[in-house]
Amino acid sequence: MIEIYGSPKSSSGRCFWCLEELGVEYQAKSIDFRAKEHKSEDYLKINPNGKVPALKDGDFVIWESMAINFYLAEKFRPIFLGKNIEERSLARQWSFWAIADLQSPMIDVFIQLVFVPEDRRSQAVIDKAMAKLPDMFKTLNNTLSSDAFLIGAEFSIADLNVASVVNLHKEIGFDISEFKNVQNWLGRVSDTPSFQKYQKLCEA
Repeated sequence: MIEIYGSPKSSSGRCFWCLEELGVEYQAKSIDFRAKEHKSEDYLKINPNGKVPALKDGDFVIWESMAINFYLAEKFRPIFLGKNIEERSLARQWSFWAIADLQSPMIDVFIQLVFVPEDRRSQAVIDKAMAKLPDMFKTLNNTLSSDAFLIGAEFSIADLNVASVVNLHKEIGFDISEFKNVQNWLGRVSDTPSFQKYQKLCEA
C-alpha cells in the first residue's frame, strides 16, 4: 500500500491529485506541524528535510512533489508522461518551469498575504513578485493557443503539475482574465474526474 504524507491542502496536493488520476490505492498520513511531527526522528527518516510531501511504496521512499508525480506516472501509467520521448521531455520542461520559475513569485506573495501579519507585510515584496507573473502567464497563454493541453490534445502529467501551480493565482488575487487560453485550459483541467475527486479531498 502506498503511503502519502501530507494534506491535500498543502504542497502535497498535486500528489493526491496524481494518485486520484492514476486510480492508485493509497493511505494518507497526516503530519501535525504544530506538534512538530515533521521534525520527529521517525519522520526525518522518511524525509530528512522535515517537509511534506513524502511517499512510501513498500521499502522505497521518495520526496519532492514533482519527483513523486513522475515516479507514480512512470510506475502506474507511463503514457501519462507522454507518448514519445519528445512529449515526455516537454512534460518535464513544463513541470520544472512551473516549480522553479512560476511558483517562486506566487509563493512569495502567498506568504506575505497569508502568514505575515498585516502590519508587518511588505508591499514591496508583493509588488516585485506580482510584476514577474504577466510575462510567465503570456508564455503559457501563447503555448495554449494551438492545443487543448500542454503537450497535445490529451490531459497529461504536464497539465496536472503546471495547473497545480497556476491555481495559486486564486489565493494571491492575480487576475488572469486577459489570458483567455489559460482560462479555457484551466476549465478543461477542472473538468477531469481526478480534479473533482481531489477538490473533494480538499473540502473534507
